[in-house]
Amino acid sequence: MEYAYSILMGIFAAVLLIYAGIMAVTKNYNMLPARATQAVKPKDPKKYTVKLAKILALTALSPALSALVGLWNVAAALFVLVAAAVLFIILGIKLTGGAE
Repeated sequence: MEYAYSILMGIFAAVLLIYAGIMAVTKNYNMLPARATQAVKPKDPKKYTVKLAKILALTALSPALSALVGLWNVAAALFVLVAAAVLFIILGIKLTGGAE
């Protein structure tokens, strides 16, 4: 189980990317968790869903990068996971124009 961390992070990243892809294609606001749909009432739910899907897809790259780095060094992979998550969330918000 030398590569268990990389395998799990790769699966996690793939699942997040699939979820983001389905959200972006269907533009279904109801795919968000119930608490999120009650807390956020956007002007245009379809546009909001696509924006959120883009941010989610970009953020899903963090565990994917971490999985690749984890093939060589797990300690470095944990650092990459945290640093890339913060970077990709900030980048995603800037690229999509921020919150509504």
